[in-house]
Amino acid sequence: QVQLVETGGGLVQTGGSLRLSCAASGRSFSNYPMAWFRQAPGRERDFVAAITTSGAMTYYADSAKGRFTISRDNAKNTLYLQMNSLKPEDTAVYYCAQDPEGNWRDMGAYAYWGQGTLVTVSS
Repeated sequence: QVQLVETGGGLVQTGGSLRLSCAASGRSFSNYPMAWFRQAPGRERDFVAAITTSGAMTYYADSAKGRFTISRDNAKNTLYLQMNSLKPEDTAVYYCAQDPEGNWRDMGAYAYWGQGTLVTVSS
């Protein structure tokens, strides 16, 4: 049974930083690409970043480029999202997702999701 557990969310001021983690279990973590999505109140779930199995390649939404960094530690079965220069518009529930089929930027491509962690950026 696949389990993805996000941690690291919280309240931060504009310009601050947070690092999210996603601990994976239930299948061989290193075999699957991973991604982060986020969902703000009243909005659809949007792609943030994705990473290949080895971590050699990463992909970002325009809103995340230059501020966020996705990484993974296959030895620890953990995915990370380092978020810097946070803005109020980054406020959302952040989800990790595993094993896309199809367009990695499409939430419909992912069968496995965590429960989410809330990030709130105050102005």
